[in-house]
Amino acid sequence: MPDSTTTPANPAALPAVIRTLLEANGIAFSLHPSSAVNAAQRLHAVLVQEHSKELLVVFPRSHILDLAKLNSATQTQWQAMPIAAVAQLLSRYGLDTLPALPKLFNQASLCDPKIFMQPMAYLDSGVPGLLLGIDPAALERLFKVSQRVTCAEPITSQQPNDSAVSSDAAGIEHAVIRLTSRRIHRRLEETLEIPLLSSTAKKVLRLRADPLAGVDELAAIVETDPPLAAQVISWAASPYYAAPGKIRSVEDAIVRVLGFDLVINLALGLSLGKNLSIPQDQPLHCTPYWQQAIYTAALIEGLARCMPVEKKPESGLAYLGGLLHNFGFALLAHVFPPHFSLVCRSLEVNLHLSHSTIEYYLLGITREQMGAWLMQCWNVPEELVCALRFQDNPNYQGNYASYANLSCLAQSLLAQHGIGCVHDSSIPDSLYQRLGLSADIAQQALQRVLDAEQALKELARQFNP
Repeated sequence: MPDSTTTPANPAALPAVIRTLLEANGIAFSLHPSSAVNAAQRLHAVLVQEHSKELLVVFPRSHILDLAKLNSATQTQWQAMPIAAVAQLLSRYGLDTLPALPKLFNQASLCDPKIFMQPMAYLDSGVPGLLLGIDPAALERLFKVSQRVTCAEPITSQQPNDSAVSSDAAGIEHAVIRLTSRRIHRRLEETLEIPLLSSTAKKVLRLRADPLAGVDELAAIVETDPPLAAQVISWAASPYYAAPGKIRSVEDAIVRVLGFDLVINLALGLSLGKNLSIPQDQPLHCTPYWQQAIYTAALIEGLARCMPVEKKPESGLAYLGGLLHNFGFALLAHVFPPHFSLVCRSLEVNLHLSHSTIEYYLLGITREQMGAWLMQCWNVPEELVCALRFQDNPNYQGNYASYANLSCLAQSLLAQHGIGCVHDSSIPDSLYQRLGLSADIAQQALQRVLDAEQALKELARQFNP
């Protein structure tokens, strides 16, 4: 791996405010492109606050900031500074990234002692992709007045969502035993008191399995559930679908606008969505739950439409995978309520890590594992189980890969525009190739969704009256 011998970058690229600070304090440094630096030697900085107090916390980038340890050591309930406030602060200094330089912002600072253990430390320079290289002696001088607290832990290189689905139930059971006082019953779902499926959801699932089912049967099921019928009609009447004339009935919505495949999966998604309460608490940087779900589903629908026929999945089921892609997050709140707030706050202060890494560190389980397990309990189609379970793996090529791959691509595309919660929005060419899509076509599908922002937000408001 590259280390301190990497080729220095252009010195002129360093912001003047950073250069002045380092030179004024006699700190020797070198400049390096981030792509050429060993990730294990990088430092990471985060700004936290509690009422009027602010603190710059610095720790190795290969670690997770353990918020419980930080709070316990400092006797303070720290939370991440809102992204907008951090951006405003950086803007005042003409910076784009947050440097781990305690003296720059004239703020209190704290560092984990592990930052001094590398032969060379690399920290953000304020310019994306450009790092400062600083030796241990200079680093000691930089952090001379910083409080030193062990508050970060190394993260495992194991990717929990790459494990076999068959091991998820055992992992969830282990987490429940470790984190709650619940007694494990004969069946795990009894322990967790998972709600039973509604009669509407059961009827829709039976209808999906019937190859002879038609519009009349589907309309009859939807109409027996007045709130669901109203939502289907509202969906069809939305400006997003631009239906000509007034939508007069559920059958009208199916035949003229949405189609059988979309409505049967939409009805299933809406029915399943009623079985768990969406948590009021969520990370500050994340898009509201249903808004994120609807954007993702809409983009998946558009991407699937552009795929070659031989690769194209069942479009309605793919749409449902998007609508329910974050269902495991609601299940985490349901199963681990005492720990859920810590999960949200930890996601806010560890933006350099994926949510699955953070959840696995804190709980021993991830939202993808929880969501897929619940779908198995409810006997939904296996395509949906795989879509939820492997959606964060751009290299997944197992069963029903197109469903998981579409969800992964849609979330990454949306994250590039600040929608959702994806940590790494880079998209490998291999993901496009497996779906039979080009980056240009995917961007066109994305733009159609972004152009329909107001219509999609209106759909989301139906879930948050």
